[in-house]
Amino acid sequence: VAYDPWGFPRGDAELRRYEGDHSLGWSHTFSQPFPWAWVDVSQLQAAAPLHPVAVQCQEAQMVVTVHRDLFGTGRLVRAAELTLGSAACLPVAQSPAEGTVTFVAGLHECGSILRVTPDALVYSTSLNYKPVPAGNPVIIRTSPAVVPIECHYPRRYNVSSDGVKPTWVPFRSTLSSEEKLPFSLRLMNDDWSAERLSTIFQLGEVLHFQAGVNTENHAPLRLFVDNCVATPSPDRSSSLQYAFIDFSGCMVDGQLDDATSTFISPRPRPDVLQFAVDAFKFAGDSSDLIYVICHLKVSMADQAPDPLNKACSFNKASNLWAPVEGTRDVCSCCEMRSCGLARHSRRLHAPSRWQGGRARRELPS
Repeated sequence: VAYDPWGFPRGDAELRRYEGDHSLGWSHTFSQPFPWAWVDVSQLQAAAPLHPVAVQCQEAQMVVTVHRDLFGTGRLVRAAELTLGSAACLPVAQSPAEGTVTFVAGLHECGSILRVTPDALVYSTSLNYKPVPAGNPVIIRTSPAVVPIECHYPRRYNVSSDGVKPTWVPFRSTLSSEEKLPFSLRLMNDDWSAERLSTIFQLGEVLHFQAGVNTENHAPLRLFVDNCVATPSPDRSSSLQYAFIDFSGCMVDGQLDDATSTFISPRPRPDVLQFAVDAFKFAGDSSDLIYVICHLKVSMADQAPDPLNKACSFNKASNLWAPVEGTRDVCSCCEMRSCGLARHSRRLHAPSRWQGGRARRELPS
């Protein structure tokens, strides 16, 4: 049996909306997106002349007011015999003049249960009446009762009593910073038109990598490859490693005399970065397998590249580092091999122009 929990009328069951101003005023029957309460007093309805339980669904809590004449018999129940929810919360206030007790509980308190429907958030709890024998402990004169209570909050509308005046960053910006982004790293064919089906290469060929991030429903992002490390086994902690991208986006492999490795400029899109690496193998390793592990990251698309967010290639003709975008000074740390996050670099395994860090390219295919 559902009823209007504020008007205490007799008659047909009716659900009304709460206006949201924390008063007891009600207007039209429930037809607008406002919080509303549902109360089942079927255990009390037979004898009660008035609906004895009132529920107010507020923004973060519910207020339950109970008439101590719970069954309408004129016999008042004791406040200590009334509790709220499975946690048996006690009332916070009593009004002897009105003969009522009041419970105030947060929507997630007193053991309430949240149910999510397509249209609403429904918080369910119950008012519990458990009589204690008085006078003669052998008998009791009232029956226990449980009154189910629900507060319904529409999901598709603003339920605050105040108008929304946004002063924060757009929701999509918040979303992009909090959600896990779907990154990808693929081997592409020579013209970058499709993903390469074969992962077998001959020495002398070029590996075409395409890193990307899905920015759907997110603020515009720019993708960077922080570092890429090759190992002869899937174990990331392998003692034999070769970092061909390091120092927050420096294509260090391109400095070697026998390499043409580079980032591809310009990008197809800000959220995609392509780079080409000359095929190689580990010297003395008979398996001819190479596992590549890359750390990808993003920044806001309107953020200017800096030493920690860059894609820099070494130009042998000019003997200078050049960025895919941004000014040349963002690449100056590549030459110094120190770009601010030394703990993330693998400089012990990074190549240099004077000291080979990788297998010889002249080994048989």
